[in-house]
Amino acid sequence: MKKRYQSTRNEDVLATSSEAILTGMSPDGGLFVLKDIPRYMTSSEKLMDKNYQQLAIDVLTLFLEDFTLEQIEYCVNKAYTDTFSDEKVTPLKKVGEHYILELFHGPTSAFKDIALALLPRLMETSLTIQKRSETLLILTATSGDTGKAALEGFKDNPLVKLIVFYPDQGVSNIQKLQMETQEGLNVRVTAIDGHFDDAQTAVKTLFNDEDLKQHLNQVGIQLSSANSINIGRLIPQIVYYLDAYRQLLVNHDIQVDELVDFIVPTGNFGDILAGYYAKQLGLPIRKLVCASNQNHVLTDFLSTGCYDSRRQFYKTSSPSMDILISSNLERLLFYASGQDEPYVKKCMETLATTGQFTVNQKVLTNIQQDFACGYVTDQEVLETIGEVYKEHHYLLDPHTAVAYRVMKERGDELVKQVVLATASPYKFLETVAKGIQMKNPAEDPFRLMLQLEEKTNTQAPSSLKELQKKPVRFSDCLDKAYIKDYVVQQVKELTK
Repeated sequence: MKKRYQSTRNEDVLATSSEAILTGMSPDGGLFVLKDIPRYMTSSEKLMDKNYQQLAIDVLTLFLEDFTLEQIEYCVNKAYTDTFSDEKVTPLKKVGEHYILELFHGPTSAFKDIALALLPRLMETSLTIQKRSETLLILTATSGDTGKAALEGFKDNPLVKLIVFYPDQGVSNIQKLQMETQEGLNVRVTAIDGHFDDAQTAVKTLFNDEDLKQHLNQVGIQLSSANSINIGRLIPQIVYYLDAYRQLLVNHDIQVDELVDFIVPTGNFGDILAGYYAKQLGLPIRKLVCASNQNHVLTDFLSTGCYDSRRQFYKTSSPSMDILISSNLERLLFYASGQDEPYVKKCMETLATTGQFTVNQKVLTNIQQDFACGYVTDQEVLETIGEVYKEHHYLLDPHTAVAYRVMKERGDELVKQVVLATASPYKFLETVAKGIQMKNPAEDPFRLMLQLEEKTNTQAPSSLKELQKKPVRFSDCLDKAYIKDYVVQQVKELTK
């Protein structure tokens, strides 16, 4: 079977879709990409007649060439049947004159659930396709939401061991509790003394550590990733862009082939890159708007072509976007450079050694054809949460507030604007309470959750309420220099 995936850094490093899903990251340090992105008939009546699951089957069939239709249908139905609190999976809500795509109705109340409900099934099926029997060790760095979604998706999976690393001071109280109380005999969680980039860089280093790989191979274990560097994480996210457009059509909010903007809270560049893939499939997207917080390295890059991570790192009220090294940008560089692998490799190596790189004008022009950008301060986040609640009685989490504010500041009314809502406001209680100017907010997160429900007449997700009753299982905090030692020790314990 033809291997359709290749490394961003070397056209001779090839993989089938199942190989790419199991490997996670290309062995040369690059990321797997599809050289030829297929087209999909997004404007036909056929699009309007499908539900979320049927669209997911269509998209996966386009990208997973060595999966059978029956295997894809099994994966999709296991992931999305009776597992989300809204039958639409990702419902589109009209708020004023604009639209919000709610991506937080999954088991952990964040958009990561959409891909991580599916990834375990894709990995199991990939092992079957490859006729492999080894155990997968998944190492995942998280800025808050990926970790919990991966833990929930893979818990007690007999084929997988999972270790999650998160920045000790870089997640909300609820996000931290979600991970500390995680159930499952096959999972481990530890905080890292540092920020998300420290955790992500350390995990990436382990993927290129031949000594560790050899050690794991001797005990029948292969490394893999649940981060969006894995194409099995990225591809499922394409679906909700198509489904958002379908909902606009069904509701008669747009005409067939009408252009739409999507405004995306952006950190590691995976969510918005899925939108880029949707546009390449043929979805009528005018602009993908990259919305950043005070760590606006991406906004600067999209404006100037200079990516410079040598800057102050801010801990903000939107911690899942507190990132200075955005991994998935490498995939965009591959396409924007005309699939110039040596050029991408040079950019990434320059970033690794100097902390910055600058693309040429042609690459920047190609990027700016598809992307716009903006950034927001923490004070503006609070103002936006308050204004939207006052005007529309709609609660935004701080990440969604970043995107909403960027949309309003752009003031573009030429096409319909769709904001991606990436998390439940109940995961960021303190910021939301402050934004709506709640009087006498409780310090205890569960009392505050109750106060927020009563004041706003909304319901917190039941999975978040239940955290109050769960015991803390994981409370380690690790120096990033000892991540490899920690992994080796945990593998011993997990494989006893």
